[in-house]
Amino acid sequence: MNKTKLFLMLPLIGMLSCGKAKTEDKGAESKANAISVTIKGSDTVLPLAQKEAEDLMKADANVSVTVVGGGTGVGLTALIDGTTDIAMASRDMKTEEKLKFSEMKKEIEEVIIAYDALTVIVNPANKVGKLTREQLEKIFTGQITNWKEVGGEDAKIVAYSRESSSGTYEFFKDEVMGKKNYASNILSLPATGAIVQAVGQTKGAIGYIGLAYETKEVKQLSVSYDQGKTFIEPSVASAKDKSYPISRPLFYMFDKTNAAKVKTIVDFALSPEGQKIVSEVGYVPLK
Repeated sequence: MNKTKLFLMLPLIGMLSCGKAKTEDKGAESKANAISVTIKGSDTVLPLAQKEAEDLMKADANVSVTVVGGGTGVGLTALIDGTTDIAMASRDMKTEEKLKFSEMKKEIEEVIIAYDALTVIVNPANKVGKLTREQLEKIFTGQITNWKEVGGEDAKIVAYSRESSSGTYEFFKDEVMGKKNYASNILSLPATGAIVQAVGQTKGAIGYIGLAYETKEVKQLSVSYDQGKTFIEPSVASAKDKSYPISRPLFYMFDKTNAAKVKTIVDFALSPEGQKIVSEVGYVPLK
């Protein structure tokens, strides 16, 4: 090989080596910037968190998000145990939960990501289309047991509820039942989807769900909080203008020391793209 060819090849080898180094650097940088976040908790928030996670991961290959339901209580327990980065919640923290975090010297950030109109549902064959708060309280505390007592047919009421770990269970108890205890014969189900299915298949059934879970398989009821003077149907519009009386915020909660890790997920939930998904899923955006 003559000297001219050798001199030409040496810069080429150098360029190839440099290119390979840059590629490896980019790969290492990509791995260093990768984010893996676990979100756990509220079944109400679940469909929203899943859709937002799916869209975020499509937009950013460095982000990995795992979303698991189970109820608000499950999410907050996981946050206490350190087995989730974000807890999904459909209620505020209880006093005992706040005390637990305080004892552990954990400061928890609560971020409202959307609003919900808690929806009371019955089987579509049920002629009853509206109930007062007082009637709902009496149904779920066991004082009213037949639909004829509230203007319906002579048929037994079969009431379904979420389990006690659910934020929706707690919210319904506080805001609808006047903090009274559920009747012992109320049927508890582990997930909101299970309530929709049970009510859709049981003629005398009644239950409650987040607005985004409403389907044609069930019928939503209008509710009165002024002893029957005004009945309001749950919807995005009635929740937005606050005319529907059983509206509530939906939360992401996380340890403030973990704020940098979860920032991408929280920022996306609050962004125009995230809030558009809120509407698509069936909840109420912040603005």
